[in-house]
Amino acid sequence: MPRLRRLALLALLLPALLALGCTSSSIPSPRDAVNAYAAAAARGDADAIYDMMSDKSKRALSREEVKKIVADERAELTDQSKAITAPGVVIKSRARVRYADGEDTSLDLDDHGIFRIAGADALPAGARTPEQALEQLRRVLSRRSYAGLMRVLSPATRSAIESDLRSLVVGLEHPEGLEVTVAGDAATVQIPGGHEVKLKREAGVWHVEDFD
Repeated sequence: MPRLRRLALLALLLPALLALGCTSSSIPSPRDAVNAYAAAAARGDADAIYDMMSDKSKRALSREEVKKIVADERAELTDQSKAITAPGVVIKSRARVRYADGEDTSLDLDDHGIFRIAGADALPAGARTPEQALEQLRRVLSRRSYAGLMRVLSPATRSAIESDLRSLVVGLEHPEGLEVTVAGDAATVQIPGGHEVKLKREAGVWHVEDFD
């Protein structure tokens, strides 16, 4: 069965993904790939199944290996052919676009043949594992994305940070009225609301060094 599952995945999923690389403006229906695979599986046509596979998949499985799988699993293939073409079977097609910086976007093909965004690193879905949450944190930090950082924080932490920032913004509404303590190239400013801002002068230009 593991070999059969692998073969089915290669034959069913990859043709739908490969359609993204076509120059045609229309996208083949994933049901066409399912029906073609089901027909080939029902008649035990190893060559047809192999021809549906991508170049990458063909490097993983030779034609002779596919023929052996089909010969060994003929009964299972027949049952699978009936199962995947049975009434009520739902077929979903998904594409994944990976960018040079390692981020990716997932798209689902809807009933009108249009790909819709299912998930993107810039619009992260809820993490289902701690590892996913850490990966989202790494990506938003690498992009220096404040909005992204707010999305991956817990509601309580996000609320606390936003409350502190709002308080700081309000306290800085009239900077000319604040008391600034200057000591050489360093300065400290006490902000209403309990905040403190530290500044440092370099090459004649004042920069915010730290604030809390």
